[in-house]
Amino acid sequence: MKNIVLLLFTVLFGIGNLFAQTKAPRFKVIALYENGGHHVEYSKAARHWLDSLAAARNFSIDYIQNTDKIDDAFLANYQLFIQLDYPPYAWKEKAVTAFENYINEGKGGWIGFHHATLLGEFDGYPMWQWFHGFMGGIRFKNYIATFAKAKVNIEDKKHPVMKGVSPSFIVQQEEWYTYDKDPRPNVHVLASVDESTYEPNSDIKMGDHPVVWTNTKYKARNIYIFMGHSPVLFSSKDYTTLFTNAIFWAAQK
Repeated sequence: MKNIVLLLFTVLFGIGNLFAQTKAPRFKVIALYENGGHHVEYSKAARHWLDSLAAARNFSIDYIQNTDKIDDAFLANYQLFIQLDYPPYAWKEKAVTAFENYINEGKGGWIGFHHATLLGEFDGYPMWQWFHGFMGGIRFKNYIATFAKAKVNIEDKKHPVMKGVSPSFIVQQEEWYTYDKDPRPNVHVLASVDESTYEPNSDIKMGDHPVVWTNTKYKARNIYIFMGHSPVLFSSKDYTTLFTNAIFWAAQK
């Protein structure tokens, strides 16, 4: 009898595991990332972390390294678009149109990091005017090329993406972009960097310096998180909590 019960338990346990492994993902994510340049180590760390999170929290994630595949039909497969350290220029024309429709019509959510605010005329490409407005009307101005440690302060502690994130946390190494103007009048700021905490100190400052925000003028749930240069970010519980929350909030799950 004991052997029969044990066999039954083993079979049921195996069926349960099989079901867990084959059940449909809660949502699908597409991540556009750079696979070269000095952000490649961040991209590698992000992929490893995202794959682990997707397996643990039952969502699927695919990756692309350029915009060649992006059109309306392609984006229709995904409930969330993550722009990992990929700039808003050199996109294929059909990708530009599809992405704008995706955000304007709220077909899915969006999380952008770091290079997503590299707005201006770069490598012979003009400013993407729609994306310029999406990011609060800012233009890239300068950055701390030698990097600086700094403290980030949460401003909207009640926003869902800030659940479990410390009221302030330290970013060990970042470039800290500055822009031609403050995006605050055009976006809802969730966090800002305290420039007085820069280590080493730098003259490259904005004054008011938002680093996490969402633009509520668009149908799609969207969040921009500036910090996204160094792989060391993934050793920060506050950063990974923010990133995780952003995924589930933007995907509306």
